[in-house]
Amino acid sequence: LAALTGDYTIDPAHSAIGFAVRHAMVTNVRGAFGTYEGRLHLDGSQPGRSTAALEIRTESIDTGIGDRDAHLRGGDFFDAEAFPLMTFRSTAVAQTAADRFRVTGDLTIKDVTRPLTLDLELQGTATDVYGAERVGFEGSTEILRSEWGLTWNAALEAGGVMVSDKVKLTFDISAVKNAA
Repeated sequence: LAALTGDYTIDPAHSAIGFAVRHAMVTNVRGAFGTYEGRLHLDGSQPGRSTAALEIRTESIDTGIGDRDAHLRGGDFFDAEAFPLMTFRSTAVAQTAADRFRVTGDLTIKDVTRPLTLDLELQGTATDVYGAERVGFEGSTEILRSEWGLTWNAALEAGGVMVSDKVKLTFDISAVKNAA
């Protein structure tokens, strides 16, 4: 892992930040955020010195349904006009296996900051056709959206609610090593 040491920029053209949430108690709605930027500092010799920072544009939410996306951008959910960014800043990184890492940090949504732990698996490294060094990570975590003030819901006649409180976040990250 020592060869990985350096600063990286997340490549949004080859990465995905997505989510899945239970809808009407019967199925999952999936979506993604299309506009984000992030930086990684990897220390392959001492992974605990690694850091990650991510900024996601809340207006870039996309579930494939325009009316639903507009609702998610509005005041009932992200209020993207007032809170255009969702951010993550790592506070600790631990290597849990040869290719697995636990990243702990602060996730901020709508000016509410709470701790988040994300388990990531190193997918590999490569030099691409342009000579850039790349590293890939994949991982997921679950949050309770209510803990960040995302509380809108509607009761269903048969019982339950329209939107689950639990949201699964997924990360498929390709990052390019910055030129020295």
